[in-house]
Amino acid sequence: MIRKRNPFFLAAVLALVAFSLTARPGIAGVFDPETATLSNGMEVVVVTKRRAPVITHMVWYKVGAMDEPQGKSGLAHFFEHLMFKGTETIPAGQFSEIVAKNGGQENAFTSSDYTAYYQSIAVDRLGLVMRLEADRMRNLRFDPAQIETERQVILEERRSRTENKPGARLAEQADAAFYRNHPYGRPIIGWAHEIRDLTPADIKAFYDRWYAPNNAVLVVVGDVTMADVLPLAKEYYGSIPARDVPAKIDWREPPHQSEGTVVLRDRDVTQPSWSKRYLAPSYLYGDTEHAYPLEVLVEVLSGGTSSRLYNSLVVQDKVAASAGAWYSPDNRGPAALGFYVSPAPGKTLDEATAAMEATIDEILRDGVTEDEVARAVIRLTDAAELAKDSFQGIARTLGAAVTIGRSAADVEAWPDRIAAVTVDQVNEALRFVLKDQGALVSKLLPADAPTQEAKAAAKGKS
Repeated sequence: MIRKRNPFFLAAVLALVAFSLTARPGIAGVFDPETATLSNGMEVVVVTKRRAPVITHMVWYKVGAMDEPQGKSGLAHFFEHLMFKGTETIPAGQFSEIVAKNGGQENAFTSSDYTAYYQSIAVDRLGLVMRLEADRMRNLRFDPAQIETERQVILEERRSRTENKPGARLAEQADAAFYRNHPYGRPIIGWAHEIRDLTPADIKAFYDRWYAPNNAVLVVVGDVTMADVLPLAKEYYGSIPARDVPAKIDWREPPHQSEGTVVLRDRDVTQPSWSKRYLAPSYLYGDTEHAYPLEVLVEVLSGGTSSRLYNSLVVQDKVAASAGAWYSPDNRGPAALGFYVSPAPGKTLDEATAAMEATIDEILRDGVTEDEVARAVIRLTDAAELAKDSFQGIARTLGAAVTIGRSAADVEAWPDRIAAVTVDQVNEALRFVLKDQGALVSKLLPADAPTQEAKAAAKGKS
């Protein structure tokens, strides 16, 4: 499974919500995690939830698509597939079968920043899934036949999820055009020609380089405490020696000083769309003081049917079928602040785009209001209670934060930091991101949509 930073689709919105679902200011704690570190460097995070005798067990590795060698795109995702192909003691295909026979569910996902593997299962099976996960941390087999089989599976996945979907192809091309230096511009699944060229030696080297306990985070959420989890973690993971893990490259993105446009035309496009994105700081990258105000800003602009963009462009002007903004700060590297719009029936994309640009200019000039900020903060913090009931949501939120270099304490402090955001900080963050820097425009159009040049030529002949 691929977990993308996809600004144009729902995935980005869900990623933002998942990380933002914490608790209303004034409520003690969010998830109240317990933390520890094994002697070999593996970090452990435990959240106790007594609602049912089950647990979610996740192992996160601090390696993702951005850590792949140049010319080896898709390696992190390829390796995720191979982690299910057997060890010296567990034959290929048996990992998932054992989990299922014990009443559990399991899966994995890869992002640019990390790779994670998880199981949801009865609490009395925690030792079992730890044994299975620890086994493949260091004892994976590399069968050339299995590698070739998975290569074809991944190439088919790429065809079905990206190459056969115009919106996904546009998003991939836009990412590649947006990032001038940072490896966030490479697709997580990889470029097809590079996937074909990956060798068993490439895969084994990736495993030996990154899959180590001191490069991993264990998160367990459910009917357990740290006192229950730590002895098992020491037994199964603690016996694995630490390895020399190379320092990660501190990728930096140069200033964006020129504007660009990426256009994709396809006969399968029935609803044209437009988006515009700007380079932005994240929790860990750039001018980080703007991260929390930008979260509030996007809630003001795009948080439901009463939000500024939806209400203005869809409800009042009726020029757009959809309109909104995106921003997700939980990256190791830079983030993006973006806007999107699709025209309403009877309206053209140019009309919808012009209305969006005018609305952005108005917000940039006049700012958002104190009332809008106050209501956005309430909506964000009210949504928190939902996350407290999701074992997997809690594990994902904490795991992602700790794996990229934040802490469980940062997650716990999120409500207070959001509540402290002022209207002046929101407007300052908006102007900081949008002022004097180049943006990337993306357009998804039907195949027969005439270009501006063609329109001008046709007008000249009339």
